[in-house]
Amino acid sequence: MEKLVIEGGKPLEGEVTVSGAKNSALPILAATLLAEGECRIDNVPDLVDINTMIDLLRMLGAEAERTPAGTLVLRSADSSLVTAPYDLVSKMRASICVLGPLIARRGKARVSMPGGCAIGVRPIDLHLKGLKALGADIKLDKGYVTASADRLRGAEVYLGGPAGSSVTGTANVLMAAALAEGDTVIENAACEPEVADLANFLNAMGARIEGIGSPRLAVRGVETLKGCSYSVIPDRIEAGTLMAAAAITNGDVLVSNAVPEHLGAVIFKMREIGIDVERDPRGGLRVKAPTRFSASDVTTLPYPGFPTDMQAQMTSLLSLAEGISLVSDKIYPDRFMHVPEMIRMGAEIRKDGGSVIIKGVQFLTGAEVMASDLRASAGLVLAGLIARGETEVHRIYHMDRGYEKLEVKLERLGARVRRAEE
Repeated sequence: MEKLVIEGGKPLEGEVTVSGAKNSALPILAATLLAEGECRIDNVPDLVDINTMIDLLRMLGAEAERTPAGTLVLRSADSSLVTAPYDLVSKMRASICVLGPLIARRGKARVSMPGGCAIGVRPIDLHLKGLKALGADIKLDKGYVTASADRLRGAEVYLGGPAGSSVTGTANVLMAAALAEGDTVIENAACEPEVADLANFLNAMGARIEGIGSPRLAVRGVETLKGCSYSVIPDRIEAGTLMAAAAITNGDVLVSNAVPEHLGAVIFKMREIGIDVERDPRGGLRVKAPTRFSASDVTTLPYPGFPTDMQAQMTSLLSLAEGISLVSDKIYPDRFMHVPEMIRMGAEIRKDGGSVIIKGVQFLTGAEVMASDLRASAGLVLAGLIARGETEVHRIYHMDRGYEKLEVKLERLGARVRRAEE
């Protein structure tokens, strides 16, 4: 097991390139199960979660390899395999995205229930509701979802839930509807750029999807989908994390390959607290930060609201702001496991239900801290970048699930950071 050792206090400067979006690549890889022929996917990040999905696809009869140029080439070779086992699905909740493609293309599926995780319970009821509406016969048996259908049929599907629409639920229903007989309308579909990226990939394979990027997706089912070449969009959460790293260290960084249109809420909030964020003529976003910035209130909401996946990073940033901030997570109210670790570093934060109240401090102090999940690890790394002295972030395998060589990118910007064995 490895840890990250950070010597804080160095402003970040220079240029950094954002990798492909993990949350786009995972459902896109699952969608290759729908295709006849070969799919060639570019800009797929080299991450633990991506490799877990590749292992799962191989277990489901797919052939997968990376070319020397980094293109991921996939082809479904054995269509008789339909079981996604617990030992793989339990490693990564996005594995549930194979459910829709398996039912639509192979007529049956047996997929392990993903269960809970460190940031709270994330049920799959909207996935099952949508697939049932398309005609799938679904049963729960000994921790597995068992589903079958001779051919799915188009239907009107409403995907509203207590916390809004479901990203992976929308993905599952959208993939299934692409091969369903007739027309499907998905109301209250998730509008995240990653869902739009999946829809564009499906259309590149021959699907007929309209309303991409809106909460109403209209799908006209087709008989077959063909392999294609496609490039995954840049990762907006990695981009936001790198922007926050520049801001918290009072740095000056060009985050190239970032898509401003995908980061509206993050850009607005950073500008509101006094961070200079501008589009660069060469592409991407230039982030320049003053020595101190202002407090603010942040509430996470479904896209285009402020993303829950940026909550931990923003909490770290606001821990050094002048004044009192309130951060509320309306998506995952329990997603504050990084807070006790930040308090160990000198942050003044008090949890109140699904919110935290932050009184900005003059400085943080390096300490040993423990990452509990993917985005919490990013928040702790940011805190370590500005803390006085040395910070050790343990359990960075969480970070490796969603950030491609993050410590290398930070080091190239001037951070004093290294991996070490526990």
